[in-house]
Amino acid sequence: MRAESGVEVLQKRSVPVGALFENMPVTSQHWQAGLVLFFSFVIESWEMMIVILASASIGGEFQLDGTQIGSLIGSIYLGMIPGCLLWGKLVDKIGRKQSMIFSFGLYGIISLISAFSLTYEMLWWTRFLSGVALSGVLVATFPYFEELLPMKVRGKAAVYLASGWPVGYLLAIGTTYLFMELGWRWIIGVSSLTGLWFLAIAAFVPESPYWLAGKGRHSEAKEVIDKLSKGTMQREINSVELAVENVKTGSFLEIFRGQFRRSTILQLLINFSFSWGYWGLSSWMPALLAKKGLSAPEGMGFMAISALFMFPGYMVSSYLTGKYGRKKVMALFVFFAAVSGFGFANANTLQEMYIWNFALSFFSLGAWGVWDTWMAELYPTEVRGVSYSVGMTGQRVANAIAPSVIGAMLAINSSFLTTVSFISAFLVVTFVASLFLKETEGEILH
Repeated sequence: MRAESGVEVLQKRSVPVGALFENMPVTSQHWQAGLVLFFSFVIESWEMMIVILASASIGGEFQLDGTQIGSLIGSIYLGMIPGCLLWGKLVDKIGRKQSMIFSFGLYGIISLISAFSLTYEMLWWTRFLSGVALSGVLVATFPYFEELLPMKVRGKAAVYLASGWPVGYLLAIGTTYLFMELGWRWIIGVSSLTGLWFLAIAAFVPESPYWLAGKGRHSEAKEVIDKLSKGTMQREINSVELAVENVKTGSFLEIFRGQFRRSTILQLLINFSFSWGYWGLSSWMPALLAKKGLSAPEGMGFMAISALFMFPGYMVSSYLTGKYGRKKVMALFVFFAAVSGFGFANANTLQEMYIWNFALSFFSLGAWGVWDTWMAELYPTEVRGVSYSVGMTGQRVANAIAPSVIGAMLAINSSFLTTVSFISAFLVVTFVASLFLKETEGEILH
């Protein structure tokens, strides 16, 4: 009896949840959850682009100037500032899955209402509220996915998830093109139907076992791990107790203290500057291309072709991050994105514009894929939601301010060279800040 008890005690050793993901095989369950979350990120991208692409039609109906259009483009991001902070708490409190279900549902309803706006003010506020609603998806998607993945493929798979951005970008362009003749209300109304994606989350994606264990629901966490591994780890799962790191769950103050303070300050700086460097250009690309003499259809074609170069950027960075780590690949890609941005600013011919913008798309989106992965790995499960939400808030502050600032610059006839160079300078700041963050490749999640 004593021997048996001794064996039982030995078998029931306490291990972090992440230890069970070290040798987990990749199964069809990971593919299923990955595809659903991939399209969740596609929808995020789609929603963020749709008002930009429909802005000419909206501006024509409501007789808006450049500053007002910039403000409207920024309204969804202003909504995401309180939205990210709100959902950051909810993601850690009610779970990743429930947060995404509620977020998608609310977004679909509010976005559909915005398509029936009678005034500019009504449209502005409904887009603001749709930003609040969609923030749950924004905050949860990457941490959620990483908490379902085996350690050996976490970086590579999360970068592939990030490649949903150009898919959403292209779908937004396609939707705008198809419904352009019917007007912006149809464009936004059709886009709002993506809110129904909450049904796919509910049906096909399990709750994060990290979050379940953190809430003391250890048996449910083990059930999810067993399901993800397709039953291949049953013996190992049954022989351990799950350990949880002692961190104040969902505490914003916690991430600005002690061991987390440095990472939090750096990731906020990176999120703000990187987002400004990317979004400041994307939000006004149609108008900037018009300064170079391209018509609206030519501008859409330029943007669509450029978006195709985002895919190889993701693929290359995905391969490299698993081999060389997050820091080296992120820094290298952001550096070349900055060089490409200044090259684009100085382009004199259409051919040069294409070449430099192709390079900018390749390197900047490859870097975004690594960053979306890296940022979620910097903190333990108990504060991963709030830490990611703070980072997303930094991005949304930049997203909200940049369109209005660039719109004001264009309103006073700032040149293409000056405007694009100003935007690209933020990529330089991103590059420098990325050099000071810790490497996380090969580490288990806590």
